[in-house]
Amino acid sequence: MMQGRAWRFGDHINTDLIIPGRYLDDPSPSNLAAHAMEDADPTFPRQVRQGDVIVAGRNFGCGSSREQAPVALKSAGVSAVVAGSFARIFYRNCINVGLPVIICPEAGSMVRTWDVIAIDMSRGEVALASGERLSFAPLPGFLLAILEEGGLVPYTRARLKGR
Repeated sequence: MMQGRAWRFGDHINTDLIIPGRYLDDPSPSNLAAHAMEDADPTFPRQVRQGDVIVAGRNFGCGSSREQAPVALKSAGVSAVVAGSFARIFYRNCINVGLPVIICPEAGSMVRTWDVIAIDMSRGEVALASGERLSFAPLPGFLLAILEEGGLVPYTRARLKGR
């Protein structure tokens, strides 16, 4: 179970809004975090806190396939992204870097910025500040295992070590 403050964004938030291309020449996670979402909300890099959750509409992460976008969000302290839908490559890049992604179309219209929400990945449930609960299809076990290890590389290392 994870809990955090929500940051609400709309539809079609592309990877250029998540981490603008002008910052990609220094791909260190801390540099990326310092500029995450600044073109969508200039206050985000200064106000985001560890454990915060991004809630958005449809097609989150569209645009380029840059892996730096989920790295920027995770490094900024974002604990999960809940959206109506995701661009396919962005979705998988999030799993690969260990950032949970949840497809829950209702959340985008029901959650407001600063609401505190709780996410139960194994039960497939988002608990809203109002007390209402939204359901989502839980991720398959192998994706949950990758997220629990912190991403695909740590997951693979752990599996190879156990051989």
